[in-house]
Amino acid sequence: MLNNLSTAVLLVNHDFDVVFLNAAAEDITGLSVRRASGKSLFILVPGFEQLSELCERARDSGQSFGGSIRIPAAQRDGSELELAIRVSPAAALQDSAFVVELFDTTQRHQLDREEALVNQHGVSRRMLQQLAHEIRNPLGGLRGAAQLLERELSDPDLREFTGVIISEADRLARLMDGLLGPGQKPRTEPMNVHEPLEYVATLVGSESDQLEITRDYDPSLPELHLDRHQITQALLNLVRNAAQAVNGEGQIILRTRILTNQLLNRQVYKLVAAIEIEDDGPGVPPDIASTLFYPLVTGRDGGTGLGLPLAQDLVNRHNGLIEYDSVPGRTVFTVHLPVEGEDG
Repeated sequence: MLNNLSTAVLLVNHDFDVVFLNAAAEDITGLSVRRASGKSLFILVPGFEQLSELCERARDSGQSFGGSIRIPAAQRDGSELELAIRVSPAAALQDSAFVVELFDTTQRHQLDREEALVNQHGVSRRMLQQLAHEIRNPLGGLRGAAQLLERELSDPDLREFTGVIISEADRLARLMDGLLGPGQKPRTEPMNVHEPLEYVATLVGSESDQLEITRDYDPSLPELHLDRHQITQALLNLVRNAAQAVNGEGQIILRTRILTNQLLNRQVYKLVAAIEIEDDGPGVPPDIASTLFYPLVTGRDGGTGLGLPLAQDLVNRHNGLIEYDSVPGRTVFTVHLPVEGEDG
């Protein structure tokens, strides 16, 4: 009967040794009944040691208790599962003292995180468009004033300075049109994502002699259909942010992996490319963690707060998404990009 349940169930004895686990529990833990039977629940899977307190409370009080834990995924691909746990006394079951139920909440939490990021992106898009409008207006006046001033100057050296003003005003106007204006549809071409990633690594690495950049590339990563300029700019923003987080003298790891059957932007894809930018800096300040992808939000003195929302926007134009996980000493920004033609 237990094997027919979709809920993962483990039965343990008074010493918290496993007596039985059903088929759903085998799927979640990656363990077989034969391998797990008679072994301590707390050492079977990394993360299960957190169950000890719940089990002891259930034993001492005779009541059920719940909690949540994270364990490595059974696929051993480096991902984790988020589980809701309930431990209940089971005196009526022969040889068993407790029933441990496991509920996989990974997908629900993933949906919640993605929903928050998508909502942030929508707000960011509108804020960036408003910012672009506010910047364009004074740029036009600045350029016009420089042109008028240039006509009044007879000294070629002084006219050179007005030429610089006009040129920079034009450059900023193009930047507003290309990055802060309405989303420009990517001009995609098949490419190996390691090409723009290597370009960015070389560029950022040349800016500091004390910065260590380590590559951990998956050579089996398939070609993606990308806009070379847009994806390079997005990666440059992320890697440069990582370099600034370690003050140009820490370690950055560039890692690529292929993920299977991943939920991305409310859709399941058979194949998704994951590009990770990891640094060993102090981490994202807690007070801005929930608003990090909003424009003008920054935890760095002198930062503009535009790099991350722009990167998110450029990746989103490829139907991708940027997520991050941060603790002091390890911050990872992950760019998820669907593999063309592999949507489920």
